[in-house]
Amino acid sequence: MIRLTINGKTHNVDVDPNTPLLWAIREQVGLTGTKYGCGIAQCGACTVHIDGSPIRSCAIPAGAAAGRKITTIEGLASGGKLHKVQKAWIDHEVPQCGYCQAGMIMAAAALLQAKPRPSDADIDAAMTNICRCGTFQEVRKAIHAAAKA
Repeated sequence: MIRLTINGKTHNVDVDPNTPLLWAIREQVGLTGTKYGCGIAQCGACTVHIDGSPIRSCAIPAGAAAGRKITTIEGLASGGKLHKVQKAWIDHEVPQCGYCQAGMIMAAAALLQAKPRPSDADIDAAMTNICRCGTFQEVRKAIHAAAKA
């Protein structure tokens, strides 16, 4: 058993400690907003926050996340109110297919936590998630809008 704290709730999951955190989150805890994309930490669809930092959950063993604060896309909103990045994503109609967007939003939220007023260069450096639909310009606009919120 591994004890994971996800979105403020403790979950005891029965997985091998080397199981990728992504699969513990999706299959054991049932939070499916975190997506599987590539399995090699390249695409970013599986991005979650661990102790406030964006982490590709497909590449970290569940055992390494025990005792740490994990936030998924389901836990980003607070008190029934969307996070400012989630709101900006909607307002700027960022997603097309939407598959990568949970990971993008998590990366953007972490960026704004670290740099409340990021430049285009900051955004380009931090947003390494891959969007097959190519909504990168909309992502940048939404991040700037969220920074002003």
